[in-house]
Amino acid sequence: MKKEKLSEKEIINYLQDTLYVINGKWKLPILIAIKRGNTRFRDIQRYVPPITSKVLSSELKLLEQNKLINRNVYDDTPVVVKYTLAEYSQTLFPMIEMMVYWGRDHRKVISGN
Repeated sequence: MKKEKLSEKEIINYLQDTLYVINGKWKLPILIAIKRGNTRFRDIQRYVPPITSKVLSSELKLLEQNKLINRNVYDDTPVVVKYTLAEYSQTLFPMIEMMVYWGRDHRKVISGN
């Protein structure tokens, strides 16, 4: 990733772009669920409780629009739909890992441990 000097406006704009894509409490857990092998709708829903079917469907569409996941339809009987991580989504996982460890450390700071 190229690191060039950014203007203050660019910093804010790019940060807002990032937050738009990962905003909310569901998108990152859904990506982790898919990465862990949960590729079917119900498997993802079980991995990320208590997400509703409606919210999961909406979040999957947004992740697909942002080119982070692929929706694969298999013409079996019954029709099977599987979600896989797009290659581009791999660029998010170093940041997600950092966020997990930051959250762990922050929890310790807040709880006093």
